[in-house]
Amino acid sequence: MIGSSPLRKEDTRLLLGRGRFIEDVTRPGMLALGVVRSTHGHARIVRIDGARAAAMPGVVAVWTAADLPEVARGIAGPQKGRAYALAILAADVVRFVGEPVAVVVADDAYRLADALEQVVVDYDPLPAVTTVAAAVAARTRVHASWPDNTAVVARGGMGDVDRGFAEADVVVEERFRHARLAAAPIETRGSAAWRDADSGGLVVWSSTQNPYSVRDGLAAILDMPAGDIRVVVPDVGGGFGPKGALHPDEVLVAAAARRLDRPVKYIETRREHMAATGQDREQEHQIRIGFKRDGTIAAIDGTFVADVGAYPMQGDGLTLNTVNHLPGPYRVRHYRNHGTSVVTNKVQNAAYRAAGRPEAVFVMERLMDIGARRLGLDPADIRRRNLVRPQEMPYRPGLTYKDGVAVAYDPGDFPAAFERALALLGYEAWRKRQATERRGTARVGVGIGCYAQGTGLGPFEGATVRVDPTGKVYVMIGVTAQGQGHATTLAQIAAAELGARFDDVTVVAGDTTQFPFGMGTGGSRVMANAGPAVAQTARDVRERAALVGAELLECAAADVRVADGRVHVVGVPDRFVTLGRVAQAAVRSKALKPLGEPGLHACTYFYPDTVTWAFGTQAAAVEVDVETYAVRVLQYVAVHDPGRAINPVIVEAQLQGGAAQGLGAGLMEEVVYDESGQLLSGSLMDYAIPHAADLPPLGVELIAHRSVVNPLGIKGIGESGCIPTAAVIANAVEDALADRELTIREVPVTPSRLFAAARRIS
Repeated sequence: MIGSSPLRKEDTRLLLGRGRFIEDVTRPGMLALGVVRSTHGHARIVRIDGARAAAMPGVVAVWTAADLPEVARGIAGPQKGRAYALAILAADVVRFVGEPVAVVVADDAYRLADALEQVVVDYDPLPAVTTVAAAVAARTRVHASWPDNTAVVARGGMGDVDRGFAEADVVVEERFRHARLAAAPIETRGSAAWRDADSGGLVVWSSTQNPYSVRDGLAAILDMPAGDIRVVVPDVGGGFGPKGALHPDEVLVAAAARRLDRPVKYIETRREHMAATGQDREQEHQIRIGFKRDGTIAAIDGTFVADVGAYPMQGDGLTLNTVNHLPGPYRVRHYRNHGTSVVTNKVQNAAYRAAGRPEAVFVMERLMDIGARRLGLDPADIRRRNLVRPQEMPYRPGLTYKDGVAVAYDPGDFPAAFERALALLGYEAWRKRQATERRGTARVGVGIGCYAQGTGLGPFEGATVRVDPTGKVYVMIGVTAQGQGHATTLAQIAAAELGARFDDVTVVAGDTTQFPFGMGTGGSRVMANAGPAVAQTARDVRERAALVGAELLECAAADVRVADGRVHVVGVPDRFVTLGRVAQAAVRSKALKPLGEPGLHACTYFYPDTVTWAFGTQAAAVEVDVETYAVRVLQYVAVHDPGRAINPVIVEAQLQGGAAQGLGAGLMEEVVYDESGQLLSGSLMDYAIPHAADLPPLGVELIAHRSVVNPLGIKGIGESGCIPTAAVIANAVEDALADRELTIREVPVTPSRLFAAARRIS
């Protein structure tokens, strides 16, 4: 079962329109909640007048921060760097366009929309900080109590950088920028809440990636026992990271439901998503790399600044990811990097798919191509000369991961996977075609990008496996899905390890009363953490089934086997009882007395020692029109080491989906603010995302080398597809325009940027 690709369990229901998303959640008398949001990037709040809105038909409440003292403490950020809290309702100062300043509750969505427009807010505008340069200069402070705009600093390195540069024959020094991005899932966020009629507790439904962070955050802010809050997650139409955090509107919905003692629901608009749900990626790097004459890396020395918006809600996690991932799969003996997170008058930062890694890979892979050109080497050759070799595994670069453990790469063959990616693309054939088409207006370019990715961050995930007397198997887990296929892949693991039929296994997730603890979906961590937990728990249940089965079959437990939903005597498959019959007997069986608990069920938590390290290479051929500078992707391939693919088709689809998002980052996506902090890309008319016509077929191949960190040998996959893609596109476009001596220092690579760069050169 593990390693096969049965059809996804979740798809039939969704294809038939039977999915249940947060908008589908209703209760009698449910109210609609809306948020009045700041129209200024930085301003003092002078006055909020909700009288006209409150007098409108159907309006139940209009509240400001002064009316809701229970939310005054705000949402606490990581305990690193300067002190702050994300305001649930701004009371005195707004720090970004979209920050909540008031809340309106009405009896339906239409009356709510009308009432929101009638709330009057008077502001006294303040100077806005909208670039990292302005933030570093600190002429204006985003937080008046801070001495400057520096939120937190991340550092890392190894070796002797000065010595390394002294040994270098060629030094490349560059400045790079990765644009700010929005996650833009197909479903925006939303939540609903009401009091439970029987217990008096609070029931919250949320389109979140982490129901436990919602539960625990609400408990802390509303001063409630966590046990009195039940968080349920329905179907979620995409997450990609920002849905993993607690947001002010979720707190407001819960507070309103308690105050009004009625069900309350909030659905985010697309404009609200673009303005008020966290963003990621914006970094500016100043970096130099030294090469020896043969192309091997002598040293790297860099500094970078990350724009984390008004509130650094991710602490130093994202900048540490960039520091630790920049050397990538290459042998770098001397390295130093220093990342500073600065606050600006933009929406707070969030962990968007791959969180800090694409920025690092963009910088490193651009340096490799520029270095190859300076040395007169083919871009493939300079990488061949620096990739970590299989015999060097477990390779220890000398860095410490953000979990405090020294980085050690998992077993893998980086050069073999690299060569397979080039073969899959047809690298040499594209080089020949490129040479023959240099004189036309359509120029062909080839780009490569490699990465090593830390995946599967702990500290734990757990699972409960229970066999029903009907023979059905229920797997309760603490991680929720947003389309990844957990209901299929974890069912495959449970079926294989327990000996149940795949069709009999149901995965249950997204309810804090069904499973008490979890760390959420993100960081390519589900299969590497929940997978081993499910496997061990299923094995424990199988051992219990063997004890009870031995009692029923009158044989030794060591002679019992469980397969295909039947418990039988080894070598005599016809002498069996069903798994359901064993579950029924297990309730009263004395065979389980030594284990101290009846029933055919178990619960296990898996704690990894550290992260697993995956490797991949992606490559592309593009065509650039040198008159319009339009870019067309002709071919794209990805080779990835998943450690062990539970369901290869799902793994390949994850890589394809990630690459599609990465192509958006490389070619078109960018969140843009003006100098006053106004959001200029606040809708999908202004924020470009890829269409099907923008994408070529995305070829994927898996080359697996099992991880040694977890017993299933799994390495993460969820974020991998998008990590090198922007770098691949930048490298390919620059390669296509090599005769024009353009250097691409920023993504996305848009026609207007290329045109402007060409004008500067000419």
